[in-house]
Amino acid sequence: MPWTKISIEKTAIDFPDESSLGRSRRFITYGESIREALKQALKRDKNVIVLGEGVDDKSGIFGSTLKLNESFPKRVFDMPIAENGMTGVAIGAAICGMRPVLVHMRMDFLLLSLDQIFNHAAKISYMSGGKAHVPLVIRSIIGRGWGSSAQHSQALHALFMHVPGIKVAMPSSPYDAKGLLLSSIADNNPVVFIEHRWLYDVKGFVPEDEYFIPFGKGVVRRKGKDVSVVAISLMVVKALEAAGKLKEMDIDIEIIDPRTLNPLDEDLIIKSVKKTKRLVILDIGYKTAGLAQIILGRIHNSIRKYLISDVEIVSLPDTHTPSSSKLEEKYYGGMDDIIKAVRKAYGK
Repeated sequence: MPWTKISIEKTAIDFPDESSLGRSRRFITYGESIREALKQALKRDKNVIVLGEGVDDKSGIFGSTLKLNESFPKRVFDMPIAENGMTGVAIGAAICGMRPVLVHMRMDFLLLSLDQIFNHAAKISYMSGGKAHVPLVIRSIIGRGWGSSAQHSQALHALFMHVPGIKVAMPSSPYDAKGLLLSSIADNNPVVFIEHRWLYDVKGFVPEDEYFIPFGKGVVRRKGKDVSVVAISLMVVKALEAAGKLKEMDIDIEIIDPRTLNPLDEDLIIKSVKKTKRLVILDIGYKTAGLAQIILGRIHNSIRKYLISDVEIVSLPDTHTPSSSKLEEKYYGGMDDIIKAVRKAYGK
């Protein structure tokens, strides 16, 4: 079936209650779920191509492209380390009717392609009066622990939220990774698809068939009554870990995972805050002009009448990433930081 015939809303399925899955449960890793989505997209449509840095590497980018080039030798291929150039190639291919999935291994070096992304991919549909489209997916990896310090560790998702015409997805689970990637490939707009390195080995339930998660539809990862916690990517996992400790302190948190940052499910966040009257935002990027400030800029007028405490934010400090593992522990927010922020919001 061509992508243009797909109704994302009609083919979307909500994450099921695991107790209802019975023997049909199948658990695979985050990396495997991305590979499965790519394989199904390549089988569905001959116009889908996968290109970029390390695509044919023996590790398969943490297993996410493993042996795909053997099954699709003409449509899965490596590119030279020339970020601006390969992004231009992918944009041109998209304009001409292909559906490229471009792999930028590290988000830091995506900066070398910003002119291509911001001034071309994001604007071509608008400037052509809707006659041209750029169905391009840019996969980019973030994450700590590289030991590569300030130039290989940045999470710059907020930067891409500032530009109209670009969609941003940040899946936190294997289930979301597959469903959001298939939706991204089916979309006629450019999508920056951001993956966290620490999530690749996380296992979760993933259906074998194709399924699609609509953009702009967040999910409640944990229901609670005391504090609303908005978390993205790896911070969703950290929040779920902290929830148990907080429960022992008689603080019941509700965890909201937006899943996509642009578009953002503002209504889901507002609905949660209306119930709990407290808000904590967990980011993996910088605080200044970061995700939390963007979210608050969009919803503050809608939630301020409900809030009974200040909004608390856990994010990176406005300083460069250290390479020392000991300093990294101080630099990145963890369970203690989450618990401290929630307790402060709750007044306990």
